[in-house]
Amino acid sequence: MTSTTEVAEGWDPTTLQSRYDEVRAYTETLAAPLSPEDQTVQSMPDVSPTKWHRAHVTWFFETFVLADNEQGFAPFQDKYWFLFNSYYEGIGPRYSRPDRGLISRPGAQDVGVYRTNVDDRMRDLLTGLDEGTLAKLAGTIELGFHHEQQHQELLLMDIKHVLSRNPLQPVYAGSRTQEVQPDAVSWVDVEGGLVEVGHEGGGFCFDNELPRHEQWLRPFRIADRLVTNGEWLEFMTDGGYRRHELWLSDGWAKIQTEGWQAPFYWTEVDGVWFEHTLHGTWPVNPGLPVSHVSFYEAEAYATWAGKRLPSEAEWEHAARSLDVTGNLANSTSWHPEAAAPAGNSGTTGNSGTGELRQMFGDCWEWTSSAYHPYPGFHPAAGAIGEYNGKFMSNQMVLRGGCALTPAGHARASYRNFFPHQSRWALSGVRLADDGAAA
Repeated sequence: MTSTTEVAEGWDPTTLQSRYDEVRAYTETLAAPLSPEDQTVQSMPDVSPTKWHRAHVTWFFETFVLADNEQGFAPFQDKYWFLFNSYYEGIGPRYSRPDRGLISRPGAQDVGVYRTNVDDRMRDLLTGLDEGTLAKLAGTIELGFHHEQQHQELLLMDIKHVLSRNPLQPVYAGSRTQEVQPDAVSWVDVEGGLVEVGHEGGGFCFDNELPRHEQWLRPFRIADRLVTNGEWLEFMTDGGYRRHELWLSDGWAKIQTEGWQAPFYWTEVDGVWFEHTLHGTWPVNPGLPVSHVSFYEAEAYATWAGKRLPSEAEWEHAARSLDVTGNLANSTSWHPEAAAPAGNSGTTGNSGTGELRQMFGDCWEWTSSAYHPYPGFHPAAGAIGEYNGKFMSNQMVLRGGCALTPAGHARASYRNFFPHQSRWALSGVRLADDGAAA
């Protein structure tokens, strides 16, 4: 998770309310295909029930906006402050994350009542905002929009895992994409030098994207597309999950302990590999990007291929001049798609030669960078400062967004992060090297 923005620009009560209604409605759209029973299940500690996501993002607005600004404020329900607090120590006690699936009440419908209550109160507050209060609150409300968008993405990742554990193999939504074969990967040369990294200019950013700072980069090359399922199958056939020399020590220990033999949602049946997706379980499509692999797997694959993962600064420098377009908010297949044919996307890398594809959308891309604060970073004061800064340890940075990332939520400077072993997130792999011959 992440934290607050320095400046909230261009907001007035009408546009804030319109955006509020839009973001809140999309969460309910995502939950609509799910039964109350679906919304209650927690299939592992990293997953939260759908109804918990719906309630937590509501709790955020009630806690950080209404509590200090609504006349005569009283929480909708006292215990909800305990149940739906995620990790804010400054707010008070919270219910154990691994046990969220044990809470049958409030049910999914009751959570809907909670959402409606807070929505009505937020609209009343926005209607009566004076200029001074608007200036004070706009940044926090905008943070609430992006916080909810993060949970919209997580809601989909989580329900994917929940449904994967059901032997009936239920479908969330969407349809299967046509089988495709991967095209040849190409390499884009990117100039190095003294570059600037971090959020630039107006518009929203999380505080972990700041401050913008200088960093020295050597010239490098970056792959024009993501690694595909077909290429990953070659890695597996060549003993990729059995060759200790390809793996970091912690990664090798992890695959030995947990028996990893393939990406997270792959299962072999009679010699054929199948992949579970939100639109069903199907034979692995060789031309689609490989997804749901950990940092350890990404690193091992890069070693096998004779390449490396890009650093987050390299990734951002290569992507900075690109339009933020791609396979985002995919409501057709809810899944990564094949790269557009080379020459069709018109996305030339920053200070480089060649065409970059799939930089935004499809899969969050692992980088070689540990998730640490930028030079000069300081978390915000108060409980809201816990949103991001305290997680800057034992995590790796991912870039670019994925097929489940809501529209308008991706940008070149966005820093996502997960632990090295995480596989349930929609993560993939892009390779880089130092310019040696392919």
